[in-house]
Amino acid sequence: MALKKFKPTTSSQRFKLVSALDDITATSPEKSLLQPRKSSGGRNNTGKMTIRSIGGGHKQKYRIIDFKRDKEDIPATVKTIEYDPNRTARIALLYYADGEKRYIVAPNGLKVGQEVIAGKGAQPEIGNALYLSEIPFGTVIHNIELRPGQGAKMARSAGSSAQLMSRDGKFAVIKLPSGETRMILQSCKATIGMVSNTEHNLEVSGKAGRSRWLGRRPRTRAVVMNPVDHPMGGGEGRASGGHPRSRKGLPAKGYKTRYPKKASNKYIIERRKK
Repeated sequence: MALKKFKPTTSSQRFKLVSALDDITATSPEKSLLQPRKSSGGRNNTGKMTIRSIGGGHKQKYRIIDFKRDKEDIPATVKTIEYDPNRTARIALLYYADGEKRYIVAPNGLKVGQEVIAGKGAQPEIGNALYLSEIPFGTVIHNIELRPGQGAKMARSAGSSAQLMSRDGKFAVIKLPSGETRMILQSCKATIGMVSNTEHNLEVSGKAGRSRWLGRRPRTRAVVMNPVDHPMGGGEGRASGGHPRSRKGLPAKGYKTRYPKKASNKYIIERRKK
């Protein structure tokens, strides 16, 4: 995985830094694992705009990803590593021994032709999905379930990973990418390794047009609005005083929005680092 720099033939090319896509082995996706993906443009079911700065963008189809890894004890061969427009990570197409095809989020270091497997007794090797009760301490993991059989919910984006620290009773103690340490049932699954496309956070679009391709419209800063439009609007000249807050007046920059009596608080051993 490498980043591609461009000759500054135009002003937008000068700072452009994007993925070289040298880890991609196929240009067209598996048709049986595609489904339509409609763009909402930030509108709800009545046509009212509920989210600003969304609209346009290139037409995309959704790739059906296997986050459950419930096809146990059947080996699968990695056929291709592909680009997915719906996520920051790469995806891998698996051909199972019984003929079924499935996509998974590709871990870093997964190669075409490699064999992966899920279930009890599987070796803790890159791409294999195991129960937390069977993973060795200190192992780097991703695609972690929160509830048994629910499917992966945590550590799914490019370059992210968690670490299995210890076990306590029926729980495993996991250190998450945010720095939070929490308990998860040992009967939940996780995949070995770190998520692919680790240099995604270093990419630079180079121009506003690339944001439009991704479906992002221009965003108006709050401080340039009028008082009627935003709590941070108004003032003489370029005055932008006051405390940072959302359009509805909810403070930002450090204000805690988590419900203090949330049921899952008892599973969190240490909160994320600020």
